[in-house]
Amino acid sequence: MKVLYWSLVIVVIDQITKLKVKGINIPWLGIHVEGMPYQSSIKVIGDFFQFTFIENPGMAFGLQLGSKLFLTLFTIFATILIFFIIYKNRNESYLLRIALAFILGGAMGNLIDRTFYGVIYDYAPLFYGRVVDFFHFDIPDFRLFGKTVYTFPIFNVADIAVTAGFILILLGYKKAFKEDKKEDASKNELVPADMQFAAAGAGLVIASDNSERGNDNIENVDFEFINSNNLNSLNDMDKQQEIKKEEFAKNKEHFEKKNEEFEIKKEEFETKKENFEMNKEEFEKEKEIRKEKEVEKEEKPEMPGETPLEPEERTEPDASVDELENKERIVIPNQDLPGLK
Repeated sequence: MKVLYWSLVIVVIDQITKLKVKGINIPWLGIHVEGMPYQSSIKVIGDFFQFTFIENPGMAFGLQLGSKLFLTLFTIFATILIFFIIYKNRNESYLLRIALAFILGGAMGNLIDRTFYGVIYDYAPLFYGRVVDFFHFDIPDFRLFGKTVYTFPIFNVADIAVTAGFILILLGYKKAFKEDKKEDASKNELVPADMQFAAAGAGLVIASDNSERGNDNIENVDFEFINSNNLNSLNDMDKQQEIKKEEFAKNKEHFEKKNEEFEIKKEEFETKKENFEMNKEEFEKEKEIRKEKEVEKEEKPEMPGETPLEPEERTEPDASVDELENKERIVIPNQDLPGLK
């Protein structure tokens, strides 16, 4: 675990350079560092190499992936995972361990910016800080991940450490692969076919001492233990790839079945939808017909004599003419009227 000292050195150098560029003022500690103005540049090698102070909310080299909070939480998870991998592979080759230590140091350097710089410089809450970048190479435009980059991304010490760690991992992987091939070839040359075997947990290099062993005329061999972790790790990677392929095939079949079920349900839904539309049209037609009939009834005139009188509206028959004449007859007294003679 001594390789973690490399991670610590990277974090310290990264933070010192960033504070020198950005500047910091802590009066109660008597610390005051005058930084560079934002987006200002200091020429180091003409226009080719400069110190340019910028801040970006993205990943290494200013790449964007999700929100600021997502990037910060992702970096925390990646840092813990790398530390666990280093501990798990503490007996592996030194090249692999130092490569992981470089990646861990770079991740922690940028994680400090994203987590604390927003609070320290009072421009954002916790986990929403921006990463300080300042190494600037003026290189002609190029394309990266399908996008045109009009200048080489500005980066920092942490980005350099992460990139160097990945390069060392690639180099170490190729070296281990070549060494395993050489060891297999040496085994086939030095040992007869009936004497070749493998030991669990360690590789055995079988070498002949060119001496005879009794009457059997069998070569006497010396056994030397070597570290075969690289070979075992490659075999484990192959097994994991096979397992992942099988899981992918199963997931693909499951997805296809779900897709077929979805298509069937979709067809059923379309059929029900069509039936609903048909029923809706029939209902609308019936509704219109009923309205038309009601309008016709309201507009049709009533003929005289067609509407019978209600029972309460009918009256008793009129009195006879004789009775009316008797009632209306005026009785004139039998006396002479004035003016008549």
